[in-house]
Amino acid sequence: MQVKVFANLRVICGGVTVEVKPDGDRVIDVLEKMVEMFPDIEEEIFTPERTLRDFVHVYINGKNIVHLDGLETTVSETDQFALFPPVAGG
Repeated sequence: MQVKVFANLRVICGGVTVEVKPDGDRVIDVLEKMVEMFPDIEEEIFTPERTLRDFVHVYINGKNIVHLDGLETTVSETDQFALFPPVAGG
């Protein structure tokens, strides 16, 4: 599955898109595999309770997962998966 990453996550992941082979078919499975691949991403996206940090957004086919099934949202290889970190500025 291709995951598009934005802002500082591009530095951590080494590019705009990352090929991820999750061990399951949910958003959490994709993110867990990304943490395995890029350990520095963990503190950027997850709280200690394993929820998404405030202002971290995951979009599947253009829809924010908060409007779907959250981290339990099912994904497929052909879905467009985008991961946005919190962005500061004004």
